[in-house]
Amino acid sequence: MYRNYIKRGIDFLLSLIALVLLSPLFLILCVWIKLDSKGPILFKQKRVGKDKTYFYILKFRTMYVDTPKDMPTHLLANPDQYITKAGRFLRKTSLDELPQILNILKGDMAIIGPRPALWNQYDLIEERDRYHANEIKPGLSGWAQINGRDELEIEVKAKLDGEYVERSSFLFDVKCLIGTITSVLRSDGVVEGGTGEMHKGEME
Repeated sequence: MYRNYIKRGIDFLLSLIALVLLSPLFLILCVWIKLDSKGPILFKQKRVGKDKTYFYILKFRTMYVDTPKDMPTHLLANPDQYITKAGRFLRKTSLDELPQILNILKGDMAIIGPRPALWNQYDLIEERDRYHANEIKPGLSGWAQINGRDELEIEVKAKLDGEYVERSSFLFDVKCLIGTITSVLRSDGVVEGGTGEMHKGEME
């Protein structure tokens, strides 16, 4: 009942309120991005949604327009060279994710759920299949994000996504939301160019 009906109503209402309250911040960030570098304000990228259907996620653009397309940041040879000045701040504070409020309103995403994989992140998609994590809507944040974020290896991330599927409830979503706010304020787990950074030092 909660996952199929109540959760969607809460997501819609909260994202609508957030959009209204944050509209001045949206305007300021739009102007800053436009003045900082050439290119569009918003960045669209093909991602994997519920039941492995595709949708286009929205973000504030944080990279220059000549950045290789559809490639995870951690696979770029030197990701720092592609990130704009405004983008560096937006990524560190996670403000680049704010336009996904529109994805939530549309119904492509939820506030809490597994972060949507890139369409070509086949290893992550396949690993999530083992835990049924591709069968629910992806989220703006999730259980994996507050337990490591960019630092997590794919196997660990998928397993945590599976834990979210098993424990999904209103109270668990509240716990994830509070954990997200705490992680964002502390910039926990943000590693430019890093997936699996948490254990990389142990392997070298």
